[in-house]
Parts: sequence; C-alpha cells; structure tokens
Amino acid sequence: MPFAQRVRRIRPSATLAMAAVTRSMRAAGKKVVDFGVGEPDFPSPDIAIEAAVRALREGDTRYTPPGGTDDVRSAIVAKLAAENGLAYDKKEVIVSCGAKHTLYNIAQVLFEAGDEVILPAPYWVSYPDQVVLNDATPVILPTRETEGFCLTPEALRAAITPRTRAVILNTPANPTGAVYTPAQMAALAEVIAPTSAWIISDEIYETFIYDGRFHTSIATVSEEIKRKTIVVNGVSKAYAMTGFRIGYAAGPAEVIAAMETVQSQSTSNPTSISQRAAAAALRGGVAFTRTMVAEFERRRNTAVERLNKMPGVRCPRPAGSFYLFPNVEGLFGKHDGATCLAASSDVAAWLLDRAGVLTVPGEPFGAPGYLRISYAVPYETLVEGLDKIEAAIAKLAS
Repeated sequence: MPFAQRVRRIRPSATLAMAAVTRSMRAAGKKVVDFGVGEPDFPSPDIAIEAAVRALREGDTRYTPPGGTDDVRSAIVAKLAAENGLAYDKKEVIVSCGAKHTLYNIAQVLFEAGDEVILPAPYWVSYPDQVVLNDATPVILPTRETEGFCLTPEALRAAITPRTRAVILNTPANPTGAVYTPAQMAALAEVIAPTSAWIISDEIYETFIYDGRFHTSIATVSEEIKRKTIVVNGVSKAYAMTGFRIGYAAGPAEVIAAMETVQSQSTSNPTSISQRAAAAALRGGVAFTRTMVAEFERRRNTAVERLNKMPGVRCPRPAGSFYLFPNVEGLFGKHDGATCLAASSDVAAWLLDRAGVLTVPGEPFGAPGYLRISYAVPYETLVEGLDKIEAAIAKLAS
C-alpha cells in the first residue's frame, strides 16, 4: 500500500542520520570523533535532576494540561520578563515536547497549501521539511558569509509577497552561529510590519553568545511586532537537557490556544516529570549556563584558530551557538590518490573514512561548500578531532 504523499516530499533529518552513522561505527568497534552532535556535552544541572527525582517520589507522574502545568508556564513567563524584556500571560505560553515539536505545532496551526514561508539560508535542516509537511512552500533566501550570514532587509523586501505566511528567524543560528544585532532586528521588523506575515523567532541558542555580545528577540522591537511574533525556545541547549524534551512558545493567545488544541490531539502533554525539571532549571540554572557558555567560548576560539591555519579551509568566527561553519571549497579538486573531492558532501565522507571524524556537510543546510562542526564536545576531544582533520588535509595533493 502506498504511503501518503506528504511522506514522499520530505527527507530524514540529516543531523540525526549522521548521529546514527556514528553509533553504527562505534558499535562495530571503530573510533569516531563526533563533530556532528547538536547537544551540549555537559551533564544536566543538579537542580533539574533533583526536581525530576522529587516529582517521581511525590507521585507527579500523571497527565497534565495539554499546554503545560501552571508551574512551568509561570517559570517561562518570569524568564521571558527578566531575561528578554518580554511580558506575557500564562495563556500566551505553551509547553511542548521539545522546541522541534513546538515548531511543528506552529506549522500545523499556520501553514497550508498556497502559503509561502521565508527561510534564510543556511537554515536548520528541519525548517523546510516542516513547511512542506504542512503543504506550504519554502522560499529560500541565501545569505552571505561576508554579511555574517544575516538576512538583509533588502533581500527580505524583495521576497515577501501576498502569499508569505511567515518568516522564520533563528538567532543565534544553527548552523552558522550568526547573531542579529538590535539594529538588524529593527530593520527586518520594519519590512515585515506592514505585511500579513507572521514571524517565527527560534531563540533556542540564545544563551550561547560570545565576545561580549547579547541576544535580542525581534519581539522586543515594538508591541506591533510582538503581536506578529511567536517566540520559540526550550531547555535543551541552555541547560543541557536535550533528553528531557521540553520546548515552549510564547505569542498571541489565539495562536497559542490553537497550538494547544493541536497538541491535545497528538502528544496530549509533555511529561509531568520533565516539566518539573524544566521549571527548576528556568528558575535556578543561570550559574550553570554561564559556566557552560564560558567553556564553549574557549573551545570556539581554539577551533577557529586551528581551522583557519589549515590549507583550503576558511572558518568565519561565529558570534553564537556552538557550531562552526567553515568553507571548504578550497579543498575541491584535491585528492589523496584514491578520492577526489568535488563537494562538501565528499569532504565530510572523506573525513569520516580517512580521519574518523564526523562532520555534517553543508548541503542539507542549504549551503553547499561548507561543513558544520559542533564543538559541543570535551576540549580534549575537540583537539583530537582537529589534529585528525589537519593530518588528513596535509596528505591531499592538487
């Protein structure tokens, strides 16, 4: 029997596929340095673990309201006010099974056939497929490395049409680490304000910002823009709680209510235990996050310096997230006697085979010619992997 057409229109997640390759190779006894991972290597904070244990011991193991408990919603409201300068009521917040699930709920509520959704490229691999799954059309807007991989108001103005249903912004960005300044946000908001388009602001990496810079949510530009914006975040990255699967959105009450209706007919609710843990992290995890981010900045500095010394590699210095996005076009046309490199997918496959280092090619992010390298690994592992990449590249011939 044939599958539904929607399944044929999408691809498996490239990053999860690479993780599966790593697990398979390690199960076969092969040593792999995994630079494909999209989760912090730090253990989850004690405050969250203890809250989860208390929830179990106290019997907090039942269904919760579909959109989340009052406790975790209150913690989110307080966090958004204190850290982002955004005032929301609990009815304007929904908690879901991870930020990816939150984004999917938004797509279910907003998108349908005939709609267009603007995606700056490079983009997170799941954005276009979630758009397509909901019968809308992704409109890809390439950004330039020379402009910090940030969308410009000129490009956005040229792309918006009456069919534009939403613009998805991700800052700090996966995979580039791009961070938008307040001025850049204001300029984009000015373009979007007179249109009927929604803004979906994915801020999951907001705490991972370096060099004294800071995060700005586009929802802070004005009340008008806030009413058009759905802010997406979660505890996976900031508190190293990927396995807890808690994401959330804040936005206009009518959109949040519609998302809750969708969620009530899919997952019902996020787990009660994870919600208790998330609330604890949101209220008391600031010191944990600062320690982690300081270590990530050290790793970023080392990796950028090392990569830029390798022939054929050019690595921009990202302002945020925990990924590097080096340009490897300088390796195209080089060979090691057996393999000639002609694309970033070739480079990624060659590094895995020859050096035992897993990276993610730029093609699934809409950016051929680049690799995504995660430095969410222990410092010693990062240095080991960079040593292996450097040694492999040194053996290439023109």
